[in-house]
Formats: sequence, structure tokens, C-alpha cells
Amino acid sequence: MIDLPAYAWPLLALGAVIVGVSKTALPGSATLAVAVFAALLPARTSTAALLVLLIVGDALALALYRRHADWRSLWRLAPAVAVGIAVGALFLARADDVLVRRGIGAVLILLVVVTLVLRRTRVRAPGGRAALVGYGALGGFTTMVANAGGPVMSLYFLAARFDVRSFLGTAAWFFAIVNVAKLPIVVGLGLLTAPVLWLDLLLVPAVLAGGLLGRVIAGRMTQRFFDGAVLLLTAVTALWLLAGPS
Repeated sequence: MIDLPAYAWPLLALGAVIVGVSKTALPGSATLAVAVFAALLPARTSTAALLVLLIVGDALALALYRRHADWRSLWRLAPAVAVGIAVGALFLARADDVLVRRGIGAVLILLVVVTLVLRRTRVRAPGGRAALVGYGALGGFTTMVANAGGPVMSLYFLAARFDVRSFLGTAAWFFAIVNVAKLPIVVGLGLLTAPVLWLDLLLVPAVLAGGLLGRVIAGRMTQRFFDGAVLLLTAVTALWLLAGPS
């Protein structure tokens, strides 16, 4: 097992609960779990540990919302996301990590502002090819360089005016595919060790509990509250990337 102080366990469990809630009710909140894990575990270890828990959360989200996905949107996003991931991998090898994180935070703030302006003025958010390519490429890029693809894609789904169930179903399939695609890379880098797997095994019940809690929350949310929560959590993520640790 990974040697951790006693206070770390309840905080990691809270992070795991947040993962579950993010998958079944509040997309974007998973970045809060990223912050918790990064603060308590070595950076490389936290990346591997959290990826496994995210995949568990993805499986739970698929069990609940798999029938509500907009597959047309997913297929149309795929090429741009793949390009974004490839560019992100190349950029990550050369760019300074702090600058990348700050840049992504600034982009997220800009996207939140644009989304709010469009909704306030009752103008339908852009849904054409330009928006599709822009959001898809940015989502793939931010996923690769900072594990921050969730908020970007949440803003795209929000701009597309999906209802709560369509939003959650489409997001569930999107992130399940992306996270599973990352798994061989993590394994190849030797990050998915036996201690990491034991840690994840102990935290899986917390992810499941969070997922069930999110299911209850989602069933009681209005569309207006859901949209506001997504924007708020995206803004929090952006501020964390701007001011958080490198």
C-alpha cells in the first residue's frame, strides 16, 4: 500500500465521492477531485489513481444514462478531439507546464463569459462546424495536457442546449471512451502499480456512493439549476488552473 498519513484517507474518500457525483449529476466537478488527489499524492501516482476511479465512474454513468446519448454529436466530435489529443501530446513535450495550465484556465474563463453572454441575449450558441472543431480540438488538447477536458466539453454540451439526461448520457460515453483510451498509456508508463490498484480498490465504494448520490441529485435538478451548476464548476476549475499549484 501507499504510505499515507491518517488525515489523507478521508480527503481521498471525499475526492472519490466527488468523482462519482461528477459522473452522474454535476459534470466538471471532477476537477475538484483532481486537486485533492494532486495535493495528497505524488503527481504521477495521482494521475494513475484518479484515472482508474474515473473509469469506474464512467461505467456507473453508462449504466444509468447510456440510452440518452446523442451519438450524432459524438461521431462529429471524434476527429477534432483526436487531433486535439495529438497536438496536446506534442505540445506537452515542449511547453512549460505552468504556462499551459494558466493558458487553459484563461480559455475556460473566456468560454464561460461567452456562454453567459449568449444565454443572456437569448442568442443560440454556435453549433456549426467551427464550434464543433473548436470545442472538440480544445477538449482533446486540454484533456491531454492538464486533465481539464471535462469543463471544455461540458461547455460545448451546454451550448448545444442538451437537456439534463442528454447532457449526462452524451458526456458519459464521451469520457468513457477518452479515459479508456488513456489507460494503455498509463500502463505503458509504468504508473499503474500494485499499490495504486490497492488504493483504488479501497476508494471504489466511495465512487459508487458518490454516483448514487449524484443520481438522486440529478433527479431533483431543474434545467436552470443544472446549467448554472455546470457554469459555476467550470469557473472554479478555471480559477484553480490559473492560481493552483503547478
